[in-house]
Amino acid sequence: MTANRIIIWYRNDLRLHDHEPLQQALKAKAQIIPLYCFDPRQFGKTSFGFPKTGAFRAQFLLESVADLRQSLQKLGSNLIIRQGLPEEIIPQLAKQLEASAVYYHAEVTSEELQVEKALNKAITPLKVHLKSFWGHTLYHPDNLPFDIGNIPELFTNFRKQVEQTSSVKPTLPTPNSLPPLPDIDAGALPQITDFGIEPPVQDNRAVLKFKGGETAALSRLQDYFWKQDLLRVYKETRNGMLGANYSSKFSPWLALGCLSPRYIYEQVKKYESQRVKNDSTYWLIFELLWRDYFRFICAKHGNRIFRISGLQGIPIPWKEDWELFNIWKEGKTGFPLVDANMRELAATGFMSNRGRQNVASFLTKNLGINWQMGAEWFESLLIDYDVCSNWGNWNYTAGVGNDARGFRFFNIIKQSKDYDPHGEYVKYWLPELAKLPASKVHEPWKLLPVEQERFGVKIGVDYPQAVVDLFKSAELNEKIYNAALRRKR
Repeated sequence: MTANRIIIWYRNDLRLHDHEPLQQALKAKAQIIPLYCFDPRQFGKTSFGFPKTGAFRAQFLLESVADLRQSLQKLGSNLIIRQGLPEEIIPQLAKQLEASAVYYHAEVTSEELQVEKALNKAITPLKVHLKSFWGHTLYHPDNLPFDIGNIPELFTNFRKQVEQTSSVKPTLPTPNSLPPLPDIDAGALPQITDFGIEPPVQDNRAVLKFKGGETAALSRLQDYFWKQDLLRVYKETRNGMLGANYSSKFSPWLALGCLSPRYIYEQVKKYESQRVKNDSTYWLIFELLWRDYFRFICAKHGNRIFRISGLQGIPIPWKEDWELFNIWKEGKTGFPLVDANMRELAATGFMSNRGRQNVASFLTKNLGINWQMGAEWFESLLIDYDVCSNWGNWNYTAGVGNDARGFRFFNIIKQSKDYDPHGEYVKYWLPELAKLPASKVHEPWKLLPVEQERFGVKIGVDYPQAVVDLFKSAELNEKIYNAALRRKR
């Protein structure tokens, strides 16, 4: 056995900066074997029959893997690419190359843990050391004021204790050079069509042309923080919905680990010392803390986050009405804010945070539809899908999460007027409403026949009638929710 060969198994950590498995292998003076496996299970179907990885995310993943390979090649190494089950491919590779160890970043949710468990079982007889590292969060579990099993159930309690007592570990450096690979076929990067997926059509209305990979991630941070100096106003603009710069847009790169949260933190601290320290600089770190919180909660509660009764175990009799669900999915509810956001998601694979909260509230609190269907639809389409944040947020919005505040219902009309006062966003995605004045655009069902004629839109023909009464539907679903709460007690 060659004692100094270590396989670096890449998954959702597609970067060279701040990468502990890579650094530890270098420290061990090992010959490093970087590997990425395209697992066919990730391109199957969700339990409700949606493509598990849709076209936008698949494209972003392929770009990210290609960028990692190029970066490794520049340092003298390469990325081995394989298609198949990691628990079969890694032991074969370890045997072929006489590797002494496999290093990787640990995950916390069931599908990923099953793969780790299967790999451990398959590799143990080969006497190959399997070692995991924690690397997806801003705060390392070692630096928390509590262990994972005692993570507070309320985010505010978590945040306050962490902010008071914890520190963020410094980032690890990017290597300047790497040893070459042994004599082995590195493998070809697959095409998107190899997974039975048609390439996504790029819609020029998208907020940003997201390109996968560490190179694009670092470039976006440089642009948003330093070139355009937008971090100083992040808190004021973050609830926007139009354009590239209302928010940082780091989430797709964070989801695949092309960007380290600790690197973002260090850049924020640098910005605070060189430019300005204010509520906005704090708020970006606050958002990273939410991301940490959902991952730690998943580590604590396991599969409970995926159950229909949620982390709280509330037995709500959710509907699985496919006709209503498809109306929501296709952006045909008759509520412009919901429809515009759902059409943006379908066309681009992205949606603002404000939009996500509103469409999730509408699906669960107005339509009374099983929140898991919404969570899986987001999983399929979102370019920035992160298992912990997605399912944690859906738990929260559906009112079944550990930090949920009972039946919190978003008043879509008020939200529309507050966050899109001139109707610019809804008109952008719903051109059939383009001629409506700001005072009418958020409640088109109220248009008189004469107004419909004047503004060139026929409700029920050009744009759908409202599928429910906003307040009556919320009232009905609140009764169902409260009855379920009583049953739980």
